[in-house]
Amino acid sequence: MKSIWQEDARRELSDRIGALRWDRRAAWGRFTAPQMICHLAESLKMAMGELMIRPKRSPIRYAPLKQLIIYVAPFPKGAPTAPELLAREPGDFAADVADVQRLLARAASARTTERWPEHPAFGTLSTRAWGVLIYRHMDHHLRQFAG
Repeated sequence: MKSIWQEDARRELSDRIGALRWDRRAAWGRFTAPQMICHLAESLKMAMGELMIRPKRSPIRYAPLKQLIIYVAPFPKGAPTAPELLAREPGDFAADVADVQRLLARAASARTTERWPEHPAFGTLSTRAWGVLIYRHMDHHLRQFAG
């Protein structure tokens, strides 16, 4: 199971982010490449507790559904997301890409954090679950723009 706690998996994500072109068309969904990069930046801020998202009451907050979604099931294409994760407007693409890469490195350096913020959809997550979820979320969106 890949996780941002694994250096090779993190480097792979960073390389894929760095190779993304601003004009790349999405295979599905409504994001442009710049919007997706901003969404990833905001999701990393959320994971580190720097961006507060209103929690949702949902059955995915509880086992075993939570574990199934985080570790096993493919992420659905076009799934809704929190409006707070869509609020950032793209700026200079190269600067936004560099920001996501910096945030990914910062998130990875927080592996020893004792208490992670509560995820708005999944509730309380372990360090392991956060690492896998961040990797899978980023991979999902990078596949959206794979060429």
